[in-house]
Amino acid sequence: MLSFSSRPRYFLYRGVTDMRKGFNGLSGLVRQHIDHELLSGDVFIFLNRRRDRIKLLVWDRTGFVVWYKVLERGTFELPAGEGERLEMSWTDIQLLLEGIEIKSVKRRKRYSRAA
Repeated sequence: MLSFSSRPRYFLYRGVTDMRKGFNGLSGLVRQHIDHELLSGDVFIFLNRRRDRIKLLVWDRTGFVVWYKVLERGTFELPAGEGERLEMSWTDIQLLLEGIEIKSVKRRKRYSRAA
């Protein structure tokens, strides 16, 4: 069963991705633009030009897994940020996948460990 949690880190590639890319093409984008260890178990997120399709690439100890979602209506939000990659929190990923505008969410103060 496929599930995501707050344990791995989530990296959004902010460039446009050709959704015909498979495991090798997406891992090439990670090597070239995100510059993060592919086999870390972290999740890499890619959007197409119209932002109605999203792919998530993750290494699950025995091989790569691609999770692919196509929207029937609407688009995924491209969160604000600079550069080609953006590290996102698990909460932001949930909001992104559910179609909630991340910048309009008001967050209450919570404890978090210093990095």
